[in-house]
Amino acid sequence: MHTVYLGLGSNLGNRKAIMHETIGKINETIGDIVLQSSFFETEPWGFDSPNKFLNACVCVDTQLAPRQLLEQTQRIEREMGRTHKSVNGRYEDRIIDIDILLYDDLHINEPDLKVPHPLMEEREFVMRPLKEIMK
Repeated sequence: MHTVYLGLGSNLGNRKAIMHETIGKINETIGDIVLQSSFFETEPWGFDSPNKFLNACVCVDTQLAPRQLLEQTQRIEREMGRTHKSVNGRYEDRIIDIDILLYDDLHINEPDLKVPHPLMEEREFVMRPLKEIMK
């Protein structure tokens, strides 16, 4: 069993309902959610938008390998209506974003998978909910 921390964010639609549905899908398809942070409303980071984000973090026990975890988080995003990922630091409004923040004590540096998440310490909207649930 592996311990992973995921960061979640939504700034379109019924953000709270979307976050709850996403958390349910994570619990069903990735593993047991051990801890869940509070929801935090935050300003967009890296782009301008009138839509504030709702952010949270979850700690999940999973049997998925890192690559399988990435594939499953992206599948959930697509199921929730996300049509494309941010590219080259260009961010935009999104229904849901799921970031892999930590995976056990692993360090992974692949083009499409970096763990720990390389920008998490720069982002208060990640660190605040993450600190709330860190074991």
